[in-house]
Amino acid sequence: MSGSPPPPGGFVRRVGLFQATAINMSQMCGIGPFVTIPLMVAAFGGPQAVVGFVAGAVLALCDGLVWAELGASMPGSGGSYVYLRQAFRYRTGRLMPFLFVWTAMLFIPLIMSTGVVGFVQYLGYLAPGLGQSAGDLIGLGVIALVVLLLWRGIEHIARITAVMWAVMVTSVLLVIVAAATHFSPHMAFTYPAGAFDVMGNHYWAGFAAGLTIGIYDYLGYNTTAYMGAEIKDPGRTLPRSILLSILGIMAIYLLLQIGTLGVVDWHRMTDPHDIASTSVASAVLEETWGEGAADTVTVLILVTAFASVFAGLLGGSRVPYDAARDGVFFRPYGKLHPKHRFPVLGLATMGVITAVGFLIGRHTDLATLIQLLTTVMVIVQALAQIVALTVLRRRRPDLPRPYRMWLYPLPGVVAFAGWCVIYGYADENSPGRRPVEWSLAWLALGCAAFLVWARRERVWPFGPKEAGEEAGEVRTALETG
Repeated sequence: MSGSPPPPGGFVRRVGLFQATAINMSQMCGIGPFVTIPLMVAAFGGPQAVVGFVAGAVLALCDGLVWAELGASMPGSGGSYVYLRQAFRYRTGRLMPFLFVWTAMLFIPLIMSTGVVGFVQYLGYLAPGLGQSAGDLIGLGVIALVVLLLWRGIEHIARITAVMWAVMVTSVLLVIVAAATHFSPHMAFTYPAGAFDVMGNHYWAGFAAGLTIGIYDYLGYNTTAYMGAEIKDPGRTLPRSILLSILGIMAIYLLLQIGTLGVVDWHRMTDPHDIASTSVASAVLEETWGEGAADTVTVLILVTAFASVFAGLLGGSRVPYDAARDGVFFRPYGKLHPKHRFPVLGLATMGVITAVGFLIGRHTDLATLIQLLTTVMVIVQALAQIVALTVLRRRRPDLPRPYRMWLYPLPGVVAFAGWCVIYGYADENSPGRRPVEWSLAWLALGCAAFLVWARRERVWPFGPKEAGEEAGEVRTALETG
């Protein structure tokens, strides 16, 4: 029913395949690889760090197939909320979808905050004397500007995203080409002793850290699933945008990683006083084409970082809308702007949390922020959604599935195992920070908020829904197409 006219007062379907893929890729690439290559090298202890990007690509592709089937079947705003609501309503009622929205309103802004941290890091290359306080203020200003630009209709945002996507591709390609002109295979493929000692626990701890960084770099392949109610022909466009964006970014990342390692000595990336540890792409351009080219590409990277935050908050701000409208989250989040038709409170809330996450990252470190956001999202989104796919296959065989997962259930099993590895090693790879405990504490707080919400709404929070609620869900499905 993707061709049906948009419901009065609801979202409108104006995002096509190119724009959808551009939104995903802008969010996926962004500043990520430009700031995480040194982190990946540190995790693995050498240029074998490319293994982390490959492992992240495999996990992203397998998990992306889960998103593709669910998104094509139920293309509503909110992404995972829609899927978890349908899969778990018979057992836990409103609990799982409520907890997903609760956690998404933390981990999505945290992902965006890493982009702003990277923005300020690269700005430091152009302004070496940039102090801590000045960097903090600039980052907060960037977040405010993103929210201001998103305060408009989706048709204008789609055009802005396409332009930013073009800048992102240009910046990445320039770094890849520059690296290719001065590439040294000896630097890129000479590994330290014991680099692939898979029998030791140290290797697997490094692999888990690298997998966490790798999947962080690919996060964003699901952005358009959060915007399912605004996608043209979602049964075809959503799966294609997810798969095309993953495959495209996979090729870009491998070229970028290998090329960088063939130009900049990996030991420099582990030295906190070397510019290669904070602005490795600028270091590549400086080594190859000189400081003038490095300055130019650094400006493009800043635009790329801005684009990733823009695309992420665009999709993320839609997450609470359907839940609130269906009576599964706090009601004020179910209201759209009267003129531009975007969720006002969702965008404002995520803007504020992005600002808080940015300050946390600036005053701890980027690796800690990445570990925290991945552990928060694992249980209620990543693992629960894989289970939801199987549950819906069994409970709803009649559900229209324009796309069905290839090689089902193998990709889901691989994705489930990968997310478990990330969660299991999180505390070990972030000593003293305890991201697992923080994630469980946030879940516990979410459960308490859920009970408070249920009491205020005077509803029974668990078990099957009432007949009237079922009818309401049918109405929502028809409206979202």
